[in-house]
Amino acid sequence: MKKRATLASIDVGTTKVCTIIAEVDGGGGIRVVGVGITPSNGLHKGLVVNINEARESIRESVRKAEQASGYKVESAYVGVTGRHVSSMNNRGVIAITHSDRLVRQDDLKRVLSCAQNIKVPNDRRLLHIIPRGYAIDGQIGVKNPVGMHGFRLDVETHIITAAVTSVQNLVKCIRSIGIDIDDLILEPLASSEAVLTEDEKQVGVILADIGGGTTDIAVFKEGSIWHTSILPVAGYQLTRDVAIGLGLPFDVAEEMKKRYGSVMPVYESKAETTSTISADGHGVSYQDLCDIVRARVEEIIRLILLELPRSDYERLVPAGLVLCGGSANLSGIEALGRDILRLPVRIGVPITVPGISDTLRDPAHATSVGLLLWGVKNEGKPTWKTKGPFRRFVSRIKSLFRY
Repeated sequence: MKKRATLASIDVGTTKVCTIIAEVDGGGGIRVVGVGITPSNGLHKGLVVNINEARESIRESVRKAEQASGYKVESAYVGVTGRHVSSMNNRGVIAITHSDRLVRQDDLKRVLSCAQNIKVPNDRRLLHIIPRGYAIDGQIGVKNPVGMHGFRLDVETHIITAAVTSVQNLVKCIRSIGIDIDDLILEPLASSEAVLTEDEKQVGVILADIGGGTTDIAVFKEGSIWHTSILPVAGYQLTRDVAIGLGLPFDVAEEMKKRYGSVMPVYESKAETTSTISADGHGVSYQDLCDIVRARVEEIIRLILLELPRSDYERLVPAGLVLCGGSANLSGIEALGRDILRLPVRIGVPITVPGISDTLRDPAHATSVGLLLWGVKNEGKPTWKTKGPFRRFVSRIKSLFRY
């Protein structure tokens, strides 16, 4: 399959829409040539609540990226998030029936189809089925069994499902402005492509993308995905608490959070801690602002722990916690995370991509960059899921909104 000259990604978030266009060279390298970032309207906690407003936000973001790059976006990789997303692990087992007992590519498709054989409600569809690891005749830890000999092939998979209606609404917004969808990717999986190292994934690490409307969680262990979850609390709730607690308009509370917000205790003298900060004619106590921000961020970090599938998280994720998303820019959040978890905590900044990407070197753009990297990694690679039920489902949706 011939690779395209350009790839595009669209991150439709609760607070912003980010479109990135990149040129792709023959060796699979990319160079960013256009970025379009606009405020997001018509979304709440990662879900479309007003199709017209969401469509216009996406249209404006795409227009800015096209204007900067000189290319037209015909199709894009799109992120999916929201509390409607759920996940589970499942195992598939098949017998190797070839006379030479050699595992072939068809056997991988067969064992993955076996692992996919679970009851999915009519209002949900499969989004990803990701192999976590294979075993041949009980020998675990096999990453790629093709070409190996054996009688029995096992696979452990991570299965992610999404609500049909939520996906339909997102697809409708994008298709209605004339853009096709290359693939729908769970956002924390995309973010992991941009901010996690292979060593972290191997040892065990938590990725938490604290965005505007949701906190997206992905746990990696032994080089593959272990657990995913979406929390419906994030930066929006933090700003709302500041607005309510200090009696501020929401937009002023958001500005103060970004400009002055810190999650570390304030140790200055009493005179300094009672100092007043102001924005847009409103003045509040710096100490009061920081107390509210710290309390909410501490709650989010503890909720992340509660979402883990095992209580002994020190053994599960010794590489600690990697934070990204816009809220990861809050001053002192790394130190607070270390105090709570007693594990390493760092801010996940997207890897450097050649091109006009200085604005993308920010934790807030981890998903946007990750979607692009996911696209480069999987472009032109025919996989078993290309003809799976969810792909057929998306194709049917696309056909409804074709011009």
